[in-house]
Amino acid sequence: MANGSTKYLYLAIFENQGYIRYVFFSLGLILYCAILIFNVIILLVICVEKALHQPMYLLISCLSLNSLYGTAGFFPRFLTDLISELHTISVLACHIQTFVIYTYASCEFTMLTLMAYDRYVAICKPLHYHSIITLEVLFKMIIAAWVYPISCIGLPVYLTTQLPLCDDKITKLYCNGWSIVELSCGDKTPILIVSFIISVTTLVLPMALIFYSYIRILIICQRGSPEFKVKAFHTCLPHIVTFVIFSITIFCEMVLSRYEPGELPLFVTVILSLEFLLIPPVLNPLLYGFSFLEIRKKISCLLTKCLILRKFGK
Repeated sequence: MANGSTKYLYLAIFENQGYIRYVFFSLGLILYCAILIFNVIILLVICVEKALHQPMYLLISCLSLNSLYGTAGFFPRFLTDLISELHTISVLACHIQTFVIYTYASCEFTMLTLMAYDRYVAICKPLHYHSIITLEVLFKMIIAAWVYPISCIGLPVYLTTQLPLCDDKITKLYCNGWSIVELSCGDKTPILIVSFIISVTTLVLPMALIFYSYIRILIICQRGSPEFKVKAFHTCLPHIVTFVIFSITIFCEMVLSRYEPGELPLFVTVILSLEFLLIPPVLNPLLYGFSFLEIRKKISCLLTKCLILRKFGK
């Protein structure tokens, strides 16, 4: 193949799947519908109910919005490839998918960082909470939590688009930066250096800030009463579970990217590569929906209203 002449890339992992691909398509479609329904319900309830227009709930809605954004960059293409006879994707579309999936992962960490800071202020500085976390400040932090990762991820993705591609076969279920870089026959050193720096600033730094927030929370809780500890634990537990699960799934994806095709069984490769796109978008709305009484009540009221309207509509 001529240097840099590649216009389409081939997703080789979808070949020779036989009829089992229809099983995967059905499971994937069900899962994607569940992700859409769960996260849209959370968004609707928090947006409609004025009582939930508080920093903690607005940040939860941002997590659901980010889940919808990230899965929209993966599932439609994935489901199409499962039932299609052709498994090619244009280089431009591949770079766009890479950008969406990477910014989804990075924004998840920045949003979790804001949630950790919100819990830190609420527990460690409760008397000053409403003066520190105002809606104006919150909206500015949310905008920064979106703009910062998008700006950072945009640079390595742009540099990747400048690399000449000398092969057209991707051995993953979706496009990512490392897979595209491996197809290049140009100088990879600049993009590898930039990618390392971006990984530190968009992944490691938010994780460090989250750990710092919870260390301070633990110190304060040690001085509090048993009732205070129980209340703090209840408000922090969903966030801790979300953070731990997402960190584990991202770690699995990063480790998997270092393996050569065929070194791991196909089933293991598929599961590890999709964890961060499947588990958090499903688990987060369920976790927050069941953990917080106010959200649970509002969801129940919303569903009750829908059933009543449907009944009288008939």
